[in-house]
Amino acid sequence: MDRITFHHDTVLSDVHMLLPNARHLMTRLNGVGQPVFISRFRIMPDGERQDRKDPGKRLKEVQERNKSNEDVDKDTKVAHVKDEEEGGEGNEPFLDEDGDFDITRRPRTNPNEDRDVVCPVILKQSDPELEQEEEDADDEDDKSLSNIIRIEHTMATTLEDVGKQLVWRGALFLADFILSKPLLFRGATVLELGAGTGLTSVITATVAKTVYCTDVGEDLLSMCKRNVTLNRHMIEPTGGDVRVRLLDWLQYDLCTDADMEFGWTEEEVANLYDNTKIIIAADVCYDDDLTDGLFRTLYRLCSNFPHTCSIFISIEKRMNFTLRHLDVSCDAYNHFHHCLSQLQDLEDERCSFRVEQLPSNFAQFLLYERIEQLELWKITATPLPPEQNRSDSEPSSS
Repeated sequence: MDRITFHHDTVLSDVHMLLPNARHLMTRLNGVGQPVFISRFRIMPDGERQDRKDPGKRLKEVQERNKSNEDVDKDTKVAHVKDEEEGGEGNEPFLDEDGDFDITRRPRTNPNEDRDVVCPVILKQSDPELEQEEEDADDEDDKSLSNIIRIEHTMATTLEDVGKQLVWRGALFLADFILSKPLLFRGATVLELGAGTGLTSVITATVAKTVYCTDVGEDLLSMCKRNVTLNRHMIEPTGGDVRVRLLDWLQYDLCTDADMEFGWTEEEVANLYDNTKIIIAADVCYDDDLTDGLFRTLYRLCSNFPHTCSIFISIEKRMNFTLRHLDVSCDAYNHFHHCLSQLQDLEDERCSFRVEQLPSNFAQFLLYERIEQLELWKITATPLPPEQNRSDSEPSSS
């Protein structure tokens, strides 16, 4: 495989488009024949965090360092300039064999500056023994690099498989919030909805006690489970626990089939409802039907919690030109915002919901472009006391 082929229905994540010169190494093919790559993220220490007033400054510096540095023969370049200086009147022009002008063009410093072609480097085909050897070697390398997160991912997929891609900016944005609020998540039981490749769950597990990392699709969940294993050097020292489980927003009940690899045990279901204090979701509202399913799932879960639950949802407001409007619109974002309003206005006897947008000026720990279209929303779900439920449901005696 020489290069990735992009089709009309191919989707490429924002992180890939932002860093086109980054080198992604292909390690294997997954169960459905898609190439799998591995990338690393470093949690920046205090001295290297991006200036929040200029979030693109450090990113530009890194991009400049990562640009292709193919060597240009300095002697050839000097000779070319010399020929131009000496090419005044009286010199006969160079002609090719057809009699056309033969113009010598100055070589570009970066031959691929017009369009970057992503050419994955194939290391090996999938082999369990080789994979284990590489994993053990990487574990040794990363023992001294406790701030490095490794994520397996695909590169470009159809819309239905976007969860398998590296990561979206909203996930990095939410991860920054978690790292900037360690006391809020410390010792908590956290549920992530639509976890994708699992990066946010891994980061959450560095401070939380238990993280239920959920999504749909056996192949995606297998990739997510492998990413949890790849990053145990970050999770184990803090005592965190990540459990990869199936949770379909379009299904009412949690899967407790013992034959399913990613099914729930009865004990886990009980623990989920009794102890989950925080729910997180990163950039998952790109399809209206799935957004509806997300909010139905949130309502179903929170209305059965015996305690208050905080929900944090990150989203990027994406502008798209639509033929329906003949203008630039944000349909997915608008529908998400509509669902937030409906949830807050919901008159229910079991639970109340309060919605607020959080400021985005928290510290940045991961390298990405924090654009103004990134938003973080908090929903506080509070169960109503049984006395209030009864009084609200009983007719007044007057």
